[in-house]
Amino acid sequence: MEIKDQQVEKSVNIKKRIIIGIIISISILLIIYLSTSLYFMKRFYFGTKINGVSVTGKTTEDIQADILAESEAYILKLKQRGNIEENINGRDIEYKYNLENKIEDLKDNQSAFGWIYGVFNTSDYKLEKKVSYNDELLKKKFRSLNCFKNDNIIKPESAKIEYENKEYVIKEEIQGNKVNKDILYKKVKEALNNKVDEINLEEIECYEKPKYTVASKEVVNAKNTLDKYIGSVITHKFGDNKEVLNGDSIHNWLHIDNNFKVSIDEEKAREYVNSLSIKYDTYGATRNFKTSIGTTVNVSGGDYGWLINYSEETEALINAIKDGKKEERQPIYAQTAVAYGANDFGNTYVEINLTTQHIWFYNDGVLITEGPMVSGNADSKHATPPGIYSLTYKEKNATLRGENYAAPVSYWMPFNGDIGIHDATWRSKFGGQIYITDGSHGCINTPYDVASKIFEYITQGTPVICYF
Repeated sequence: MEIKDQQVEKSVNIKKRIIIGIIISISILLIIYLSTSLYFMKRFYFGTKINGVSVTGKTTEDIQADILAESEAYILKLKQRGNIEENINGRDIEYKYNLENKIEDLKDNQSAFGWIYGVFNTSDYKLEKKVSYNDELLKKKFRSLNCFKNDNIIKPESAKIEYENKEYVIKEEIQGNKVNKDILYKKVKEALNNKVDEINLEEIECYEKPKYTVASKEVVNAKNTLDKYIGSVITHKFGDNKEVLNGDSIHNWLHIDNNFKVSIDEEKAREYVNSLSIKYDTYGATRNFKTSIGTTVNVSGGDYGWLINYSEETEALINAIKDGKKEERQPIYAQTAVAYGANDFGNTYVEINLTTQHIWFYNDGVLITEGPMVSGNADSKHATPPGIYSLTYKEKNATLRGENYAAPVSYWMPFNGDIGIHDATWRSKFGGQIYITDGSHGCINTPYDVASKIFEYITQGTPVICYF
């Protein structure tokens, strides 16, 4: 009986110890649970993430501090040409992320007593970070960037065409590093707002570009035009003499404007034509003339001789260059002579000696006729002017009219306005000193047979040489 009682007592004791153990365990678990719940009163559960970053055990203040530190650590890198990099630091512009109390809202949705849920589950909350910064500080920082300092700026330059070693070559454009401020500022704002940490200025095309490159059609077309122009070879012929105009000179006449339009300097072309005129024109020149009586005289005056038509020849020359011509040509003349050189009157001419009052006519160097004559009245305003002229035309049976007279002649050969050679059948004598007191109104009066012979051979343009 005693043994049975002992067994019962032992069993009761075991049960008590079990109950006490259970109570103690439950108490401990309760204490742990309540303590942990107390811990998570202000902290996020296990397994809680915001935007992929674990925030387990962190308070809202901790997270706000982390976000502030993250925003202050933000750096926007500006990668520039030439391996240059500049930064815009978040702290310099009061750059901040703002979750607009959404962290508190998340925490409010996590009951402190539900923390066990986080042990077995992971929650990743996606919250948009709103960005804010000080616009004035950003503008100040932006303006202070080294890429905007004058000493650092290399402006873009278009390709160039230059004349080197007798040819035109295209020089490559200069890209430079000048930044378009408006484009870059817009891109910086976009990067800040989207939390982008790098901008490549080359990729966003914010560098100012040269207007024309080596591949621009305007540049290529201009070079082709220039090559065509300097390929011209214009040879002017002056009898046995030649003047060659080629690219060595032409390139100095060519101009390329900022839009690669090629033009020819008309003034320089005119100067060239003028140089030919100075060298080869004989109009109005003084000539040494060997007379029929063996003397040599200087003859000046008159309207005979070579005379280039400046305006028409300049225009023709410019057009020939534009066409890239290679040609031999004579200039366009306003007036021509019968021969080139000092003796431009050739071997067919009328010679009038106003001192000896004698006239000769040579045809191809052969004397055809000669004789005495009477020139303009030396005692009046009708004196015959010296000079070399050319025959204007010839006419038979003309009537010469002037103030208070009308004189019919058989042969009329004008060479200087109203002054000409003609027969004067009303005169019985010629030569001597008649012209001094009884001269003509300026014409050359000759005997009938002399006028007739001259008229037979002379042609329009034949030189008439008058001298004292």
